[in-house]
Amino acid sequence: MTDLYSRHRQVLPDWLALYYDEPIEITHGEGRHVWDSAGNKYLDFFGGILTTMTAHALPEVTKAVSEQAGRIVHSSTLYLNRPMVELAERVAQLSGIPDARVFFTTSGTEANDTALLLATAYRRSNTILAMRNSYHGRSFSTVGITGNRSWSPTSLSPLQTLYVHGGVRTRGPFAELDDRAFTDACVADLKDILGHTRPPAALIAEPIQGVGGFTSPPDGLYAAFRDVLKRHGILWIADEVQTGWGRTGEHFWGWQAHAQSGPPDIVTFAKGIGNGTSIGGVIARAEIMNCLDANSISTFGGTQLTMAAGLANLAYLLEHDLQGNARRVGGLLIERLRTVAAQLPGVREVRGRGLMIGVELVRPGTDEADPQSASAVLETAREGGLLIGKGGGHNTSALRIAPPLSLTVAEAEEGAAILERALRSAY
Repeated sequence: MTDLYSRHRQVLPDWLALYYDEPIEITHGEGRHVWDSAGNKYLDFFGGILTTMTAHALPEVTKAVSEQAGRIVHSSTLYLNRPMVELAERVAQLSGIPDARVFFTTSGTEANDTALLLATAYRRSNTILAMRNSYHGRSFSTVGITGNRSWSPTSLSPLQTLYVHGGVRTRGPFAELDDRAFTDACVADLKDILGHTRPPAALIAEPIQGVGGFTSPPDGLYAAFRDVLKRHGILWIADEVQTGWGRTGEHFWGWQAHAQSGPPDIVTFAKGIGNGTSIGGVIARAEIMNCLDANSISTFGGTQLTMAAGLANLAYLLEHDLQGNARRVGGLLIERLRTVAAQLPGVREVRGRGLMIGVELVRPGTDEADPQSASAVLETAREGGLLIGKGGGHNTSALRIAPPLSLTVAEAEEGAAILERALRSAY
């Protein structure tokens, strides 16, 4: 046990998860690579949980942060803040929401917490619809609506939550149906739930479920849900904490795969926009954002330092078409991994879009989760010089692959080769 690991265990909570039997300390990074305190170099296919969106130590972001730190780091939302206004203008314009207002937070958890506050206040209802297998954060209210038992330490909640089918395409009671029938069955389930409860405030859904193992419904499912929700006045909250900013390649926002019935009422975001600095936020129509009848501020949301980082990071993302790169390189990586998976009995499915890829593992010859092999693959990949993540919901185990969006074809091939060796060692 390293000295740092021993110190960690003495002062930090037992439930604070660490990867690997011998946890590593990452000391620095550059591009798509990081180094640990022992000098080992790794290709980073997890990006600090989908957060290093463009690149490690991106010069444009580093320069913006350094220059802003030399002027002022923080003043709170009680004062006018030029970088915050400028980033809000960019985000509102990109959101697809008419008459959009933006509120900045420090995390995705806080963003979803704020979205729930807005929706319940606007609708005068504390009932929330959420998806099975979902994850929305670690605050009291977001844990209360999370549909993933592994990440829900309490059943206590200020909200009444009802869970809807549809977030997982290849498991559950509708898995054997074709896409059209699957969507119809999920819509019928939603209608049935609405007949058994008082009017809910909102449906909150991740377009691609992150912690749940990068699962998603057929395109158009949430548009079909939206048609039902509109008839009841129920809001649609798209949790884009992991899917936003072009990571899926095909779309800038994950909800755009379900856009036939218009944009969400509320969008939440975080992670990648800050490239490692703490930015989260909520986008909503003005009438919803402005519905609160009490004072509110944010001490650290929108602080100048993080706003400068977000502006520089977003500009780099757009100017270098990293969404297009995610589509091209991610598509190659998915096909490469599917070719490998076809030869291995323990790989149930390779799924995802762009540079948001899940590899679901099962015990060979069964449809049962194989968390032991998932952990073993994680370890072997690290030994080979590759960092990946893992996740999964009810009776599932999946590897999570989400590199910075500037990943090159050569790096994708290198990472796929390391992961292939790790998978073959397990199966």
